[in-house]
Amino acid sequence: MTESAQELRLVELTLRKPKLGWYPKPTVTVDGVAQPTQWGTRNWKVRGNAEFSIYLHNRLWTFGQATITLEPGESGPLQYRAPWLPFLPGRLTRK
Repeated sequence: MTESAQELRLVELTLRKPKLGWYPKPTVTVDGVAQPTQWGTRNWKVRGNAEFSIYLHNRLWTFGQATITLEPGESGPLQYRAPWLPFLPGRLTRK
């Protein structure tokens, strides 16, 4: 099946940060295309296999990376939690 013939679906993604402290805005990469976004709940349109990768970037380094791949029948919802410390990975799970 070609990519143009695959069904378009919405994936709900909730981005959460710890309540204390300053955190940079997250960047969501869907199938290699990076998009800066805001904290909170957003919907993403995807086709076929979709690889979601999320990271945080300040001026010095990148941290909080987490990745998950959704198969064609899966639609989420997904939840990302930023790490408490800027050298730990984040958590990206299905709700």
